[in-house]
Amino acid sequence: MSGQLRIVIGSDFRGFEYKEAIKEFLSNDQRVECVQDVGTTKDTDTGYPHIAVDAAEIVADGEADRALLICGTGLGMAISAGLVPGIRAVTVNDAYQVEGSVLLNNAQVMAMGQMSVSLHHALALVDQWLGLRYDPTCEWAPLIDAMVNYEAEYTKKTSGQTGRRQAAVSCGVPTP
Repeated sequence: MSGQLRIVIGSDFRGFEYKEAIKEFLSNDQRVECVQDVGTTKDTDTGYPHIAVDAAEIVADGEADRALLICGTGLGMAISAGLVPGIRAVTVNDAYQVEGSVLLNNAQVMAMGQMSVSLHHALALVDQWLGLRYDPTCEWAPLIDAMVNYEAEYTKKTSGQTGRRQAAVSCGVPTP
């Protein structure tokens, strides 16, 4: 990823106010090529899992470089986005977490909570996030590779299985 970033942004109703302010900030930042808003809107309330998965799929499909998600705490968004294969999603509340999310973990999705940080602080974290780029030759790269490889092997091993039912069978628990 070089040059300007393509960003996907989304929120549930708990993060709508911040999403709108951050979207304006991103739209005026020269480091950003474009901002795609996947919701929610003032008049609708789509649940955070749907918003998070939509945004993460756009990143996973290569149509955007990163996603920024806002809900009440950022936790539900990060968990939901992280379910999309190939996506590493984190919740951040401070500058150290933003730095680690990109430089050490190559997370493509950053989530924040409107109830957890002030808008001023959220904008500062987004500003920092835009300036960071993962270096695939860094000392942490083997750890990222290990995560990616584990996910690929797990996906290959479990393709065609149905989650809980297979887990129960593999643990020796009879299925209903």
